[in-house]
Amino acid sequence: MDYQNYVIRAMRGDEYRLLDDFLYEAIFQKEGSAPVPREAIYDPSLRAYVEGFGEKKDDHCLVAEWGNRIVGAVWARIIPGYGHVDDETPELAISLYKDYRGKGIGSNLMKEMLSLLKGKGYRQVSLSVQKDNYAVRMYEGLGFNTIKTADDDYLMLCSFDEEAN
Repeated sequence: MDYQNYVIRAMRGDEYRLLDDFLYEAIFQKEGSAPVPREAIYDPSLRAYVEGFGEKKDDHCLVAEWGNRIVGAVWARIIPGYGHVDDETPELAISLYKDYRGKGIGSNLMKEMLSLLKGKGYRQVSLSVQKDNYAVRMYEGLGFNTIKTADDDYLMLCSFDEEAN
């Protein structure tokens, strides 16, 4: 398979229903652990990431499309989520289907989203990531810095004022 043959584009309104799938894929699952049940996406703390998406001016979503299939998504919104910093900072969520991970697609999705948010005048963007998640290195490489450490996760922030971006 040629994993470089994909396009990044804005998610259309009729595709927002796919965010449930990507929300589930975004749940970090440790290797060798029992899979998290899909019903977990109905927890109110997770529903905040997708419920009513597209209804607020601060809702932004990009997708990676390979062939005629959406294989990844990165979305941002201002919510009181796990990565909440303040009421002006969007929080990101990103996920790809397993077969498309580790191919650079996620990094490119993130770069496009950072560019989009910076172009819309946001000063910074945040995310929450579990410490064991291999994506931590990708986030650091994109200019995210850890601003808070909890038991299992990091709260990371990317400021658009910094030279790195």
